[in-house]
Amino acid sequence: MEKNPEIRKLLARITITELPEDYTVVSIDRKEEEKSRQLFSHFTPFFSITFESHEVSVVAKTQEWVKTQKYFSAFIEESPFRVITFDTVLDLNIIGFMAVIASNLALIAVPIYPVSTFLRDHIVVKKKDTQKAVDSLRHMFKECADEYNY
Repeated sequence: MEKNPEIRKLLARITITELPEDYTVVSIDRKEEEKSRQLFSHFTPFFSITFESHEVSVVAKTQEWVKTQKYFSAFIEESPFRVITFDTVLDLNIIGFMAVIASNLALIAVPIYPVSTFLRDHIVVKKKDTQKAVDSLRHMFKECADEYNY
């Protein structure tokens, strides 16, 4: 368990939301970037797209991805996943928050795919691991909340 009191106080106040939809994680060939920009413009939240030098990486609702995948010739996909959102605005100067989350879930053999935005962090977990992950995180947050009487 995390020893840093600043992180423990943060964990004590966090709630999580498990988004109800199934998600697919996709790697699209970088050559299809322009097509990605056009076709993904209608996707609804939660949706993440990252353009980097080797790929276009996407986390999308499976039902939206299935309707769009036929337009791409080169991609790798994996599913089903679920998204867990940490419902707190995180200061960009916080050090170690995601490390604590990852370590907690590593102890119970749950792999994660972190997705960070300016205001919130999220993790993508395999659907079969979702309840185990949620239970473990809530237990950790409750321990911290009890410690600080939150």
